[in-house]
Amino acid sequence: MTITLATWNVNSVKARIAHVLDWLKKDNPDIVLLQETKCTDDAFPRMEIEDLGYNLALFGEKTYNGVAILSKFPLDDVTRGLPGDDGDSQARYIEAVVSLPGESIRIASVYVPNGQDAGSEKFQYKLRFLDRLRAHLETLLTYDEMLAVGGDYNIAPEDADVHDPKAWEGSVLTHEEVRKRLRSILYQGMCDAFQVSGGADSRYTWWDYRGNALAKDDGLRIDHVLLSPQAADALSGFRIEKNIRALDKASDHAPVIIQLNI
Repeated sequence: MTITLATWNVNSVKARIAHVLDWLKKDNPDIVLLQETKCTDDAFPRMEIEDLGYNLALFGEKTYNGVAILSKFPLDDVTRGLPGDDGDSQARYIEAVVSLPGESIRIASVYVPNGQDAGSEKFQYKLRFLDRLRAHLETLLTYDEMLAVGGDYNIAPEDADVHDPKAWEGSVLTHEEVRKRLRSILYQGMCDAFQVSGGADSRYTWWDYRGNALAKDDGLRIDHVLLSPQAADALSGFRIEKNIRALDKASDHAPVIIQLNI
């Protein structure tokens, strides 16, 4: 069977609910990983999405952050938050096992901190978060199962993923320290679905609201789906839904969608 998995930073699920519902009805993805839901779990528009046939796993907080998993298949073994720092209450990571007919796949939605400024404590938190993510994925890779970790990583891996590398040089999205940490995740065995698929017509996944960035295609590729070797072998399609970014009052991110032959 072929399943579709999408990741999308919705930049407030309540503010974009009309776009979310229209997209779910039109594209009917099997699994959706959301970031920046920006609401507590009891305020999440559960009923509207469940009515479309999705099971939900939520990890939200008021006003900021928030991640969620939507699945047409049962969700088991739900984990909220990354191991490694019991004092970290920010809702940035949720993981579950999707039970498919005759198979299962472990999935996670991740919202990596932006980092604000390279000299700030928020940037240090971003580096620590990435170190914890790498350590956790190292453990998950020992499970010998299909694994997909999608989300807003707030990292443009290479200069080719930035419309103007010079202008963005040294920023929290292109800083060598964050790129090094993403490479360390890839070197331990995860694969970038964009690279495995050979790319897409539209490379970027985020465009600033300012400066007419979308019309000029001044974007960055900061939303990624990372796959275990087993999942990478099953990859059969990749696309970025730039048209969703062009809607009125849209999120500044576009959905990234992959297909897996299970």
